[in-house]
Amino acid sequence: MMKNQLMLIALACLALLPLKAGAQDPNLVYTKEIGGGLGLNFMLSDLNDKWYGGAKFSGEALLRFVISPRMAVKTTLGYNAIGGNTDRVKDFYPVQPKNVSSDRLKYSMSGGIIDLNAMYELHFLPYGWWRNYLEHKRITPYVQLGLGLLYSTAGKAFTLGVPVGLGLKYKIAPRLNLGLDWAMHFCLSDKLDGLSGPAGIESSGFHGKDFYSRTMLTLTYDIAPKCPTCNKAD
Repeated sequence: MMKNQLMLIALACLALLPLKAGAQDPNLVYTKEIGGGLGLNFMLSDLNDKWYGGAKFSGEALLRFVISPRMAVKTTLGYNAIGGNTDRVKDFYPVQPKNVSSDRLKYSMSGGIIDLNAMYELHFLPYGWWRNYLEHKRITPYVQLGLGLLYSTAGKAFTLGVPVGLGLKYKIAPRLNLGLDWAMHFCLSDKLDGLSGPAGIESSGFHGKDFYSRTMLTLTYDIAPKCPTCNKAD
């Protein structure tokens, strides 16, 4: 009986050896990351002018294309819950903004912003698990800039967005990445909250438009391995 148990243990160890060797091979790199994130968002709009005022839930699916240890391109599909009302606004919004009126506008909204973004990430340090001749670092801050498409269910508005932000990546395992990601999404619409110029002032360009910010905690897993020392013809 003892002999059979030892044989089973030996076979199990042999079966795990290729996985262990593959995970520890310093020449093996991965070209993509897949995962997601959870966090908070807040809007800067006609219903809120305070940072993190009325913050609500955000979630996203994430696919990152690793170009090099210094840069990557990230694509995200996210949902951001939004809500607010004019009771919290200090400014006076008349019922009819184009006419003189002493009646205060009563308005509330709830819904979400669905966004699809592509963002370029530039790392301050060469990011990676193995500290070889490239001096990879397991942790690095980065800056990001991109372009997005978004739709607000509250304002029935479809528009373009320009996300700009910062982040921090930490490789907690050879194929596992933890990230803290922040971005401000500058939008070309004043109707994300369903209100457009409630004070009677028209917006132009990015001035007077609705913006939103998102802070996310992300977790991704490396996929699509590529061996830089292997023969490309193989």
